[in-house]
Amino acid sequence: MKASLITIGDEILIGQIVDTNSAWMAQELNKIGVEVFEILTISDDRKHLLSAFAKAESQSDLVLITGGLGPTKDDITKSTLCEYLDDHLVMDEQVLEHISQLFAQYIKDPMVDMNRAQAMVPSKAQVLPNQYGTAPGMWMENNGCILVAMPGVPFEMKELMRSQVLPRLEALPDRPFIHHRTILTAGKGESTIATVLANWENALPPHIKLAYLPSLGMVRLRLSSVGADKDKILQSVDEEIKKMTELISDIVVGESNEESLIDQVSRLFKDQGKTLATAESCTGGKIANIITEIPGASKFFKGSTVTYATASKVEILGLDSQLIDQHSVVSAEVASAMAQAAKEKFKSDYAVATTGNAGPDKGDSDAPVGTVYIGIATPDEVYALHFTMGNHRERVVQKTVNKSLELLQKELLKKVGI
Repeated sequence: MKASLITIGDEILIGQIVDTNSAWMAQELNKIGVEVFEILTISDDRKHLLSAFAKAESQSDLVLITGGLGPTKDDITKSTLCEYLDDHLVMDEQVLEHISQLFAQYIKDPMVDMNRAQAMVPSKAQVLPNQYGTAPGMWMENNGCILVAMPGVPFEMKELMRSQVLPRLEALPDRPFIHHRTILTAGKGESTIATVLANWENALPPHIKLAYLPSLGMVRLRLSSVGADKDKILQSVDEEIKKMTELISDIVVGESNEESLIDQVSRLFKDQGKTLATAESCTGGKIANIITEIPGASKFFKGSTVTYATASKVEILGLDSQLIDQHSVVSAEVASAMAQAAKEKFKSDYAVATTGNAGPDKGDSDAPVGTVYIGIATPDEVYALHFTMGNHRERVVQKTVNKSLELLQKELLKKVGI
């Protein structure tokens, strides 16, 4: 089954918001054997919508549409779908009752006609109730193609997908089995890894494809296979993963199908019952931010200091000013002292600290732009490592965040004998 995804909204095209819906839907569809053929973002324009619907229907078995279901005049998805399907809008009393309940319970403003109009749906559509919002989803079929329209609000769309759209699609016959396994590596670049894996990659079975997915400081290696024989696919991908990881065992840091590096680090902390604190300078609190985005992070994350200025390292962390004067604020000695101070301040088992020069100017240190030291404090030792992260400020910061998480992961894996 092939799918086309259409997101509607001028706000996406002018960069006011980012289309996260398509990426999420593509991931979920892939899990159930639906191949995404095309992702398209279009304006709130009738002719553009009609053209996009026709194109998507001609090349796909499934068209998922998000956006344009709101109550205002620029929300034209329903009326344009009716024009495309030679249909008309009718009032759905259950949807109207749901909207009325939402207004009575959560919204202080009175319900007006344009709110009631959201209960109007194409007569040929199967209504998909939206428990979190006023715009229902709609399931329609035309010329053997399924068209599903959903609101563009991400949490509303995701709930409709999880509770109604995906189960309906899973019940359809003759879906292929799609399987991915992704190995997360750190420490070597894409071209270096590709050189090591060249002979193995050339010998891969035809039904298995390798993709290199580089990011700052890390490369994901994804093996993908599609077919009807699930057992064959699972076995062959497992065999090739084993061969691949043996060739690059020194840089493999885990498997990352659903889990990111921060997910893995968080799980290790939770599983081991250990705690973490951070002391950040050049990363400006980004390590703490990415940690606290993880649900349940409070079980292991004790807290953070962002001691960006040199003086704050002395006043807040209690570092010896003579240590800074002697070694420079960007040094292994200061990074180690910051990590130790954070560990003591928050009474944590582990701590990570960052100090460096992200650029574009040198700041309080003569260290070249891109110079970074990461300090790690564990229950057994304190140390700092030196890195050169390039000369682009944002890349320096993000690479430092990633490397900090990688170092924490390696320390935690030592405790489980990996």
